[in-house]
Amino acid sequence: MAAAADGAEESGMEVQAPELPLGCGGEGGSPAAGESPQSEERRDPPQASVSNGGEEEGGRELVELKVIWNKNKYDVRFALDSTGAELKQKIHSLTGLPPAMQKVMFKGLLPEEKTLREIKVTNGAKIMVVGSTINDVLAVNTPKEAAQQEVKAEENKKEPLCRQKQHRKVLDKGKPDDVMPSVKGVQERLPTVPLSGMYNKSGGKVRLTFKLEQDQLWIGTKERTEKLPMGSIKNVVSEPIEGHEDYHMMAFQLGPTEASYYWVYWVPTQYVDAIKDTVLGKWQYF
Repeated sequence: MAAAADGAEESGMEVQAPELPLGCGGEGGSPAAGESPQSEERRDPPQASVSNGGEEEGGRELVELKVIWNKNKYDVRFALDSTGAELKQKIHSLTGLPPAMQKVMFKGLLPEEKTLREIKVTNGAKIMVVGSTINDVLAVNTPKEAAQQEVKAEENKKEPLCRQKQHRKVLDKGKPDDVMPSVKGVQERLPTVPLSGMYNKSGGKVRLTFKLEQDQLWIGTKERTEKLPMGSIKNVVSEPIEGHEDYHMMAFQLGPTEASYYWVYWVPTQYVDAIKDTVLGKWQYF
């Protein structure tokens, strides 16, 4: 046998070397310090989940929410033991909507003092938010204020409204017999019943009903009733009637020009300011 091995070596045949242990470490196949064995799989670090809500620390249980505001949707991860007031602060950071101007709804109005766990919020719950930012409110109010100033400037240039021909034909009919009584020098809230007994521009009887719960003004005549959203009325102008200063003539501006004014005559003076404040929305803010 030794001769055969020698012969194989002399004929150029390769002789298999002893198998070395895997790894470059020390004796017996142990890996070098700080190195992993080749047979062990490399593990990637865990990927952090991505959400608009951010991660909570301290082992607090999170819940995934869908916050919906102004046709925008936000995926939020939020602590289940946080209160409704804390959720409003989070919504503020997402939308810019101040907490005081938010109406947050989950199965009704969200209570600020209770936690999400207490009101049984679960993963995937939809949180509806209603409200306008300060900039939105200003953007709506500014055109109305500008329109008021322009109308006032025009009124100062013109003769009194009650002397103009278009109004004289109605005023010359005299005060209606069934018009509501007036109280000069007093400002009162709107009555709970419609204001009635007045004339419109055509000389027909008209009544005004303020549907505050629907945010509408109803203008009723014998023929029909117009239901106008308060927001569609750009301005309200009025002027005392000469010789009857305890009554006003009043116009609701429904469009950009004077042709869009809806005129009402013999409005009791004690309700004039309340009508303007209600229609122009001043009672709604702050």
